[in-house]
Amino acid sequence: MMIVSRTPLRVSFFGGGTDYPDYFNRSRGAVLGMAIDKYVYISALRISSILDYRYRVSYSRIETVSAASEIQHPVIRSVIDHYEVQEALDLSIMADLPAKSGLGSSSSFTVGFLNLVAALQKRQMTKLDLAHQAVFVERELLSENVGVQDQYHAAFGGLNRFDFERDRTRLTPIQMTGQCLAALTGSLFLLYTGVTRFASATLEEQMEKTRSGASDRDLSHLLALTDQAVGVLEGIDPDRMLTEFGAMLHEGWETKKRLSSKVSSPQIDALYEAARSSGALGGKLCGAGSGGFLMMLVPLERQARFREALQNVVIIPIGLDTIGSTILAG
Repeated sequence: MMIVSRTPLRVSFFGGGTDYPDYFNRSRGAVLGMAIDKYVYISALRISSILDYRYRVSYSRIETVSAASEIQHPVIRSVIDHYEVQEALDLSIMADLPAKSGLGSSSSFTVGFLNLVAALQKRQMTKLDLAHQAVFVERELLSENVGVQDQYHAAFGGLNRFDFERDRTRLTPIQMTGQCLAALTGSLFLLYTGVTRFASATLEEQMEKTRSGASDRDLSHLLALTDQAVGVLEGIDPDRMLTEFGAMLHEGWETKKRLSSKVSSPQIDALYEAARSSGALGGKLCGAGSGGFLMMLVPLERQARFREALQNVVIIPIGLDTIGSTILAG
């Protein structure tokens, strides 16, 4: 029987950069973001021992190998080895949107694969377990230079604030009225920059500035915006909420660009300004920077002009995922 996991991608609104242990082990970190209705799917089929391979892995390439140690995909190889997966497997990976585009796809994949392995092994896993183990795989087993918000968004789903302080993580769901939530999710769009990148490669300068304390003022400002944005989202006037939230997104983007010279580029800045002049109230580049998707906030009454002005740009509306990583079959 085939087992399939589905795990959401995410957009981060505020606080990115404070979710790195280099920062929150000496200060308070917090992020605000949401899981979106775009997903990473991983299927697993137990295969017969009569085949001349033990693992078949299909993603942007196809691998057929006789031992887990021969698998080139680092997450799959490390998880199979660490969690002592015994079955011979045919694995297939699909996603609604491209990888390396700032939507947390690497962590979504890790969370989804851990969920899949737990289902194969009939192990009980809470969403907190999934997030913790994904952080362990990425930061400890693979030594990746990643923050720790993406794993939580992928595991839990929803629109949440996460607070990080040393070894403690606290989740706070954002309490929105139906009207305000509909206004928010009906106003969010992704604009594809056409550039993909490895997040860890763009973070070297940012992490050096974080470790030295050179970015503390900007990171403190992003943290303050996180605090303020929760109050804005939990208001009762949808129009006022969008206006204030859009202005804060713009302020946060201007601050984020100071974290590293590699966050943005002339091409990205030009697309962002075109989006703003076409009706977007604000936005930001998703993820670490250097490429991927811009997320823009565009109220309903401005969307026709927005689409007309940017008709040569790939524009993708996004909604809210409320479930998090889940097993669809098995």
